[in-house]
Amino acid sequence: MHVFEIFFINLHSKSYTLFATTSMKRFNTTGTCRPNEHYMVDITERLEIIRKMVAKGDYFCINRGRQYGKTTTLNAIKSTLESDGYTVFSLSFEDLGQGLFSSDEKFCATVLWLMKDAIENDTVTGLSDKSKDLILNSVDDSIAPVETVILSSIFSKVCKFNDKPVVLTIDEIDKASDNVSLISLLSILRKLFLDRNNRATFQSVILAGVYDIKNLKLKIRPEDDHQYNSPWNIAVPFNVDMSLSTNGIKGMLDDYESDHHRGMNTKEVASWIREYTGGYPFLVSRLCQLMEEQNDWTHEGLRSAVKSLLNEHNTLFDDMIKKIEQFPDLKSLLKNHLFSGESQKYNPLNEAFQLAERFNFINVHNGTFSVSCRIIETAIYEYFMSQEKDSEIYTAGSIEKPQFIKGDGLDMPLLLQKFSEHFNEIFRTEDGTMDAKFVEKHGRKQFQLYIRPIINGVGHYYVEAETRDETRTDLIINYNNHEYVIELKIWRGNSYNTKGKNQLSEYLELKKQKIGYLVSFCFNKGKTPGLLPSVDHEGRTIVEVIV
Repeated sequence: MHVFEIFFINLHSKSYTLFATTSMKRFNTTGTCRPNEHYMVDITERLEIIRKMVAKGDYFCINRGRQYGKTTTLNAIKSTLESDGYTVFSLSFEDLGQGLFSSDEKFCATVLWLMKDAIENDTVTGLSDKSKDLILNSVDDSIAPVETVILSSIFSKVCKFNDKPVVLTIDEIDKASDNVSLISLLSILRKLFLDRNNRATFQSVILAGVYDIKNLKLKIRPEDDHQYNSPWNIAVPFNVDMSLSTNGIKGMLDDYESDHHRGMNTKEVASWIREYTGGYPFLVSRLCQLMEEQNDWTHEGLRSAVKSLLNEHNTLFDDMIKKIEQFPDLKSLLKNHLFSGESQKYNPLNEAFQLAERFNFINVHNGTFSVSCRIIETAIYEYFMSQEKDSEIYTAGSIEKPQFIKGDGLDMPLLLQKFSEHFNEIFRTEDGTMDAKFVEKHGRKQFQLYIRPIINGVGHYYVEAETRDETRTDLIINYNNHEYVIELKIWRGNSYNTKGKNQLSEYLELKKQKIGYLVSFCFNKGKTPGLLPSVDHEGRTIVEVIV
């Protein structure tokens, strides 16, 4: 919707038009998305699932990583439920001071104060006067302590005296996760839920946060080792896919295109964005912002936007790195998977897997896992790489960089040749042998360390998740408008080498590339390292280097 505002000024009785502005929607990555202000993906299907869960009286928790659309979903479901005839209290624990969690009684009073604040700011509709007065009279602005039994009674009476069923939503629930007082609130809600046939209570309670409150463990005191499990075992699983689909992204871009007429192929652009982001809401919106700033909605424009995104500081990446350093087992899991292709079956009882899935670092499918999307994978790679700038192979790549620049692209055969030379100088022993275990675990990592300073600032790379295993990895380098497909593999003999070329040829066809590069890590003492003559294989040129 366009709103035109034209301003005039009168000078000496003459009118002049100063300027005209157009107020339009925009892509949003800060705060809650609003349909009348921001370009958004249609989440009607998601809301319909939640509506049915509320109608059944389900209590549940929406757990997703940072900036994954939780708050936007809560706001949308509030409007939807109000249209369906529910009264919705929409609370948030964001920005609550630690003093409010100092005791159960103080925390209970805080919850009531939040409900009172919602009433006074007219964010609750359909609340009866009796229910309204009950809350307004139950707590003062000083937030005087309230006993847990009183809070339980008020909850029940508010629901009993109201003409409409009442739904409670609490955002940022895990802001209180370090405090035992949260257990008291959850216990009150659980007790009322279990006794719902005898006492009035909420139709549904929806909690939202990064951590799973159902599996929450809290210390009794900071210095105490004892832990309690959360009483939130009444919650049903929330298995709704909250990633943004290709069709959903296309619908958002169609909306944008109808306003701005950029001439983009919205279906194609949506597919590219989904490919890089895996539908992670923040990443989708941020790429759209960057492409809009560049006024370039081509594939090259997307690559440029990806490069800009990977080079910026943002809250998502900052939080991601914080989590990796906070949980050593998670860090180890990601490192082993990314650099050595280590195959490890997904185990839902393993805490590292639980954390990786909870933070949306990984996707799980048929018992296996992969990093959730190219951008997150590359960002994690870059972080791990940045911690090893002092390595010999990184330094070599940095020194050799100028000779690899060829026009606006890279002399990839020369780069591979030089990598082989440096790798063998550094890691091959005097008798010509090489530690096979070291190469299998760290070979790919050393190549990535070598190319990082070479493409830094101009290009980026990503690993094709679908082809990664312990013996093979496809690495794609984007440098300016050039794309280089490189297969990194462990030498397992001639027949396996031929199989590798077949696989690379198939992938080149998929990527619409004529030339591919094969890096073969070989442990044979008699194998001569270096660049081999390029060969034609199934209509594609393959350049191979033995390392």
